Amino acid sequence: MRRCSEGLPKIRTSIFSFRIKLMAEGELKDMEQFFDDLSDSFSGTEPEVHKTSVVGLFLRHMILAYSKLSFSQVFKLYTALQQYFQNGEKKTVEDADMELTNREESERKMEKEELDVSIREEEVSCSGPLSQKQAEYFLSQQASLLKNDETKALTPASLQKELNNLLKFNPDFAEAHYLSYLNNLRVQDVFSSTHSLLHYFDRLILTGAESKSNGEEGYGRSLRYAALNLAALHCRFGHYQQAELALQEAIRIAQESNDHVCLQHCLSWLYVLGQKRSDSYVLLEHSVKKAVHFGLPYLASLGIQSLVQQRAFAGKTANKLMDALKDSDLLHWKHSLSELIDISIAQKTAIWRLYGRSTMALQQAQMLLSMNSLESVNAGVQQNNTESFAVALCHLAELHAEQGCFAAASEVLKHLKERFPPNSQHAQLWMLCDQKIQFDRAMNDGKYHLADSLVTGITALNSIEGVYRKAIVLQAQNQMSEAHKLLQKLLVHCQKIRNTEMVISVLLSVAELYWRSSSPTIALPVLLQALALSKEYRLQYLASETVLNLAFAQLILGIPEQALSLLHMAIEPILADGAVLDKGRAMFLVAKCQVASAASYDPLKKAEALEAAIENLNEAKNYFAKVDCKEQIRDVVYFQARLYHTLGKTQERNQCAMLFRQLHQELPSHGVPLINHL
Repeated sequence: MRRCSEGLPKIRTSIFSFRIKLMAEGELKDMEQFFDDLSDSFSGTEPEVHKTSVVGLFLRHMILAYSKLSFSQVFKLYTALQQYFQNGEKKTVEDADMELTNREESERKMEKEELDVSIREEEVSCSGPLSQKQAEYFLSQQASLLKNDETKALTPASLQKELNNLLKFNPDFAEAHYLSYLNNLRVQDVFSSTHSLLHYFDRLILTGAESKSNGEEGYGRSLRYAALNLAALHCRFGHYQQAELALQEAIRIAQESNDHVCLQHCLSWLYVLGQKRSDSYVLLEHSVKKAVHFGLPYLASLGIQSLVQQRAFAGKTANKLMDALKDSDLLHWKHSLSELIDISIAQKTAIWRLYGRSTMALQQAQMLLSMNSLESVNAGVQQNNTESFAVALCHLAELHAEQGCFAAASEVLKHLKERFPPNSQHAQLWMLCDQKIQFDRAMNDGKYHLADSLVTGITALNSIEGVYRKAIVLQAQNQMSEAHKLLQKLLVHCQKIRNTEMVISVLLSVAELYWRSSSPTIALPVLLQALALSKEYRLQYLASETVLNLAFAQLILGIPEQALSLLHMAIEPILADGAVLDKGRAMFLVAKCQVASAASYDPLKKAEALEAAIENLNEAKNYFAKVDCKEQIRDVVYFQARLYHTLGKTQERNQCAMLFRQLHQELPSHGVPLINHL
């Protein structure tokens, strides 16, 4: 009896090996028959294996896993089984040969076998030996991190390597293809992202995942949403013609299937593609109404946000826009759409900055940053690495830089760089912000060569902004004809694309170019055009800046009294919400107008006017010192020295003259009249 029990393992091993050999040397149907036989072992009044036993649970788990495999996966399993059997046979033959060969050949074959084993082990490790649940958890975790906190996700290269390992083992894993698509979007790889997106929908259709959940409708659903996602992808990369073709295909399939939800998404993307048209707001209003009708709060809210943005650029009043955003906020809170709450607050920040209300913009940005996310995210991830937070932080950095708080702006930018690394999808926002702040500081410091070197980086991130800043550098370097040509081309382009804010900025630069070329009369019509546009579109800050330039033109033309009355209209918004540099320019201009108006006063009244002008010059100098604008400080101290000389204050005059000489040696004047420089 003891001998019989000792022989049982050998018998069972031989039976198992025989069955493996039968399947490996046979056909695919032999392996299918094997699993069918396993299922039969549980049937009958006295089954061979009980379902609740350890072996029974293992076999049931194995049968269930096999049933879930697609045809291509079954074939791969059969191929792996054949390879396993062949490797076992080969090893047996090699072991027999080693006994018959000499020691040297034996060692050589052992080294070769070890090398083969190491290669096979490497292949197994690269093939991603993860179970289905482990792979699904990994994909869902990385997708969540990419959405909410990209810094905690794997780097693009590491994540793609892991995905390639998963796809090498299971090329029909649709979710892995979709995560690959998201990963390629991070690095702006249009070819790979398109390739992965198409593979995702191909595998989704081939595996029948949609058909199982939605019946016969699943196949068509995958096709129309594939076309819709492809349109969105092309739109993101600026391929508008291809996006329109893909969108037309999605609309056609959705109409055939009577899919109102898909059609509503298509309608939203139609607006995105045609938002430069004058009648696009009609399409957008229709989209919002339809989204509300079909119970799609997310799309309805996005439509309201887009409508508010469009009406802000069209010059609608701020109170109406804020009322519309308040209605959308109610929708957000009702449906707990935390991501859209963040977008709404970031939108308010941008609108207040557009209208020149920096204090309100600062308040909204800080409100967004202090908010806690409503959406619970696993692994301690907070939903604070979205585009909304990047936009708010960039506004915050620019607002601090405008007030001369460069250390605070640098801290904000440092935090942005940590939160949004250079390879993240929102990194371009802080890159452009950083370049613009550096450019402004270089211009204020009179380092035009440094500012010129920054233009290339700005142009790569925003071509319009780059061309405008190039023109500013040329103008500062006294290359008037080149600057004028560049500004005229930019003006035509911005008028064509209806970028009103940039049109006004270009008009102001053209006017400055004219009066710096001693042609103030030519600058007046340009300034009036800029003033009309800024009033029409309710751009209060640009309107105030235009009035400052008009006042300066009147001062040059010899009518300082009218210039002073104009300044009283514009100086309050400048001092309340303006940048420190503009505050200094405004106070400097007030002092110039006071001095010019005092020319016809009696001696006592003239002395009082000059004293008031000196006080305004001191205030202007303090403003310029905050932003380290040495060129403007030089002009202020020159003007102060002249006034002190007129008042007979020799000591104060000498101090200002000495400071002027130091600055003038450091910063040549480029031939611009110092008194007339704004």
